[in-house]
Formats: sequence, C-alpha cells, structure tokens
Amino acid sequence: MYEIDAVTYRSTAFNRRVRFLVIHYTALNFNGSVNALAKGSEVSAHYLVPTPIDPTYQRAGFDKVRTFNLVDERERAWHAGVSSWAGRTNLNDTAIGIELVNEASVSDGQFTFPDYHPEQIDALIQLCQDILQRYPDITPTHIVGHSDVSVGRKSDPGAAFPWHRLHRAGIGAWYEEAAKAQFVERFEKALPTVEEVQSKLRTYGYSVPAQSTVNQMRSLLRAFQLHFRPGDHRGVLDAETAAILYALVERYHA
Repeated sequence: MYEIDAVTYRSTAFNRRVRFLVIHYTALNFNGSVNALAKGSEVSAHYLVPTPIDPTYQRAGFDKVRTFNLVDERERAWHAGVSSWAGRTNLNDTAIGIELVNEASVSDGQFTFPDYHPEQIDALIQLCQDILQRYPDITPTHIVGHSDVSVGRKSDPGAAFPWHRLHRAGIGAWYEEAAKAQFVERFEKALPTVEEVQSKLRTYGYSVPAQSTVNQMRSLLRAFQLHFRPGDHRGVLDAETAAILYALVERYHA
C-alpha cells in the first residue's frame, strides 16, 4: 500500500461547492411532501421544515416542529430544476435547497399563499443561521426563492414568506428605507426605462434575456415583487418597485 499524504502540502486554490441557498414551498401537506421529496424519484431537497398545525404531520406522530434532513449537504439534491442566478445555471450543483410545508395553490391563474406558521419560520431561521456559519460563500444576495431563480416557472416561497424577518435575523438581503424613499421621489417624476430596469435586475442577479418580451418582463418584475414587494406582485413597474430595485443594487452592488 502506498501512503496518501494529506498533511505535508495543502493547496489553497479551491472554493466550496455550496454558494446559494434556495427556499421553496411544497404546495402539499406534510404527508404529500414526504412522499414527493423522500419517497419519490423525481425531486428532493436537503431539508424539509413542516408546520405543526398540519393534521398529516400530527397523524405521523409529531407535535412540535422538527427539521428533516433528507439529503446530505455534500450531495446534489434535485430541488431547483432549470434555474439561474448571478450568472450561474443549474443551481442544483451549487445550492442547498430548503422546502417548507405550505399548501399554496393556484386556480385559473390566481394564487393563494397561506401564511407560514411562526414556529416553522423560527425553525427555518435556526437552520439558515447554522448553514451560513458553515458556508461563508452564501452572501445575502445568494439567499433566494425558487421564484427568483426560475422566473415565470415557479412562485415559491410565495408572497406570504417573511423575507424581511429573515433579513432582520441576518439571513438574506433587504433594501434600506432611506435609499428607497429617495428613489421613490425620483421615480414618481419619471420611471426608468425598461432597458435600465433590465440592467439593474441583471446586476442584482436575475437572468434577463437579451431581447425580453413584454411577458418575460412582467414575469421578471413579478418574481422580484414576490420577494421584495409582496403586497403587489402583478408584475407592473411603478415607482416603488423601481425604487426598491435601485436601493438593493446600491446597497449590495455599488
């Protein structure tokens, strides 16, 4: 046997595989989520966070929230699908995926986004803080929703997800109110051009086609609003949406 020496010489020319954290909802109850993510062969995620008021969770014998690790973080879970962010594609290769049990639904194009249970969000915050300690390459703007990285195809974690609360806990990006107010005053006089908005979206991390159609632009704005302006996510550009976008770019990409 020949010795493998892993001590004498060590290279610093490497980085970690994990660079992104993608948050999802399951659009299923707990039982359906387990069947899809842990017993099926099509999709998976690294973690599943249930809600304690789900009857199927209670029937499974649980009464308090516990986080389930479904796939080892060293492995590639199949959660993001066709995806892109910050110039990278196929985020399954570089992201940890967290699924939250939430029975969001859509009917005739109209989405219903149920509230998340407070204990579920507390468990998520604890999990994310632990992950961020171990993966310093996951910067605030690399903590995203499935809707951010799969624009027009996905809507999770949805308009009810408390992104601002996570930011206050040190997880993810958010804009500064003073900067937003300044940009609102500016854009109430005249909105930026579509080309300018596309450039800012691209700078922030979104995948923006070189020749975006009207529908593609609406999908991009809707994805952005689901994350940063959930009270109005129709995909329509207005002064507040533009102001939030510009404030984010100023804060994180100056």
